[in-house]
Amino acid sequence: MMPKVLYTTSALAKGGRNGHTQNADGLVSVDLSVPKAMGGPGRPGTTTPEDLFACGYAACFGGACDYAAKAILHLAPTAIEIECKVGIGTLPSGGFGLAVDLLARIQGLTAAEADALVRKAHEICPYSNATRNNIPVTVTALVA
Repeated sequence: MMPKVLYTTSALAKGGRNGHTQNADGLVSVDLSVPKAMGGPGRPGTTTPEDLFACGYAACFGGACDYAAKAILHLAPTAIEIECKVGIGTLPSGGFGLAVDLLARIQGLTAAEADALVRKAHEICPYSNATRNNIPVTVTALVA
């Protein structure tokens, strides 16, 4: 089912994983390099698509936690911090795949409330919806 689109953005990449990418207004503009761990040059001062994905997913999931806490669960956490780890590797069937670990550090809630919050956020987060049943995603709540 197609969502009712509320916002659209775009980016342009040149040179693939050893090139450059930036969004339409130029606020995000980064040079890319395949990491040495993947057989690439690992040029200093560069990033990877996985870094960008991890940043986006962390921010999006944090927003979903904020929304779920206030609008759905009526909870009042005092702070929410999301750490997103994105791994890339080879698939047994060939090609490459991703795996994601999300760690939500939450203050001001009980452990049960924090667990309920991240479960609900994982249901509504656009990145979680896009990755669901496509790549492994683990979600953990930690009361800080």
